[in-house]
Amino acid sequence: MRLTFLGAAGEVTGSAYLVETDACRFLVDCGLFQGGRDADAKNRASFPFRAADLDFAIATHAHLDHCGLFPRLAAAGFGRTIFATAATADLMPVMLRDAAYIQEKEAGWQRTRAQRNQRRGGQEADFAPLYTLADVDRTCAFVAGERYGREFHPHPTVRACFRDAGHILGAAITELWVRDAGRMVKLVFSGDLGQPARPLVRDPTPIADADVLVVESTYGNRNHRTMAETTDELVEAVTATLERRRGNVIVPAFALGRTQELIVLLGELAVAGRLGPLNVFVDSPLASAATEVTLRHVDLLDESARRILREAIDGALPIKVRFTENVEESKAINAIRSGAVVIAASGMCDAGRIKHHLEHNLGRPECAVLFTGFQAQGTLGRRIVDGAASVRLFDAEIPVRATIHTLGGLSAHADQGALLAWLGHFKRAPRHTFVVHGEADTQAAFAQLVAERLRWKTLAPARGASIEI
Repeated sequence: MRLTFLGAAGEVTGSAYLVETDACRFLVDCGLFQGGRDADAKNRASFPFRAADLDFAIATHAHLDHCGLFPRLAAAGFGRTIFATAATADLMPVMLRDAAYIQEKEAGWQRTRAQRNQRRGGQEADFAPLYTLADVDRTCAFVAGERYGREFHPHPTVRACFRDAGHILGAAITELWVRDAGRMVKLVFSGDLGQPARPLVRDPTPIADADVLVVESTYGNRNHRTMAETTDELVEAVTATLERRRGNVIVPAFALGRTQELIVLLGELAVAGRLGPLNVFVDSPLASAATEVTLRHVDLLDESARRILREAIDGALPIKVRFTENVEESKAINAIRSGAVVIAASGMCDAGRIKHHLEHNLGRPECAVLFTGFQAQGTLGRRIVDGAASVRLFDAEIPVRATIHTLGGLSAHADQGALLAWLGHFKRAPRHTFVVHGEADTQAAFAQLVAERLRWKTLAPARGASIEI
């Protein structure tokens, strides 16, 4: 058996792992690279295998850094089933269509700018989207949804089962029993693991054993603040901004998972009297669609979250949640000078409507920007979090005068303590443990920590590494 690490090795995006046995070949995730100057080149590069030779694929969840290149795979000749949980199967079309729409618009904007440059004597350039809506529709026809905890057979030599990863709606830990060279080998891919006791989803499912384990390490070098500390900071940031400074609170948030979690958390705080009445604008068509899918799978949510989410959306709580329906409504938010909590995608500020809200609020000292999720190297969000004095938005330099908050306790990723606790449920050491999905220093440090604490054989592979099992 051979395992090849095609992405999310020494970085936190581009998840893709190729498994090859004597009888089959399959891919676990096919994610988009995000952030950094070379992300576009990596996304456009040819796959280092024949897509048509794959027997099946697995999608661990619907975040684009795990499923965002499946349309490229389909365009390259892949035509077999992509297995995912039922919720992920419903979410992938929503996420991928939005990504294709943004890419088509971005390509059009780049073409227009290149044409202007050509008229000024510049070189001719051609820009094409990474993939189109037609590519997405073709891809989604291959996706099959499976329930948590129920075994299925993606290939005659493979048994599989999805377990709740506690990360976002539908996120899965994948257990695979693979027959290779006359022996059975159990592989476990953690996908992205969630932090226990989050407001929205359930805790990650413990796993008892594996021969080969591939585990994420996004926050493997540190622990999050407690939820109590995080909610205290959230309350203070919102209160200081809206009531004392009379500004707006701008929240870059992943449309899937983080947006719904924030609605629940703000609703809980308002019900408890810790926040006054709030005007919350969810300015993301993708977040609106993801919320609709979430409401179709409420059985997967934490029990209290089901009630709060429904009541917040129905207007039965002391917060008013409005989902924008069109561009005009989005633009109207920018005329609001105070009293608004604006939740908009993208979570790392590299695309989408959040850039417009930053353009109108980032330079205002009475406003605040709340970062609630991981900001990858090379992204606009990372530059702001790292203390940039100004950032470039729409060909203009915008000073950073707003108060910047990083609410690490809201991360959908397990921290170091939670990762070690999840690994602690294994009754025996895996024969091979591969630590992935972390920036290079973090990935290496967590692999060393696991080796020292648990006395496991660990490796932090580089992108492109191919290892015989």
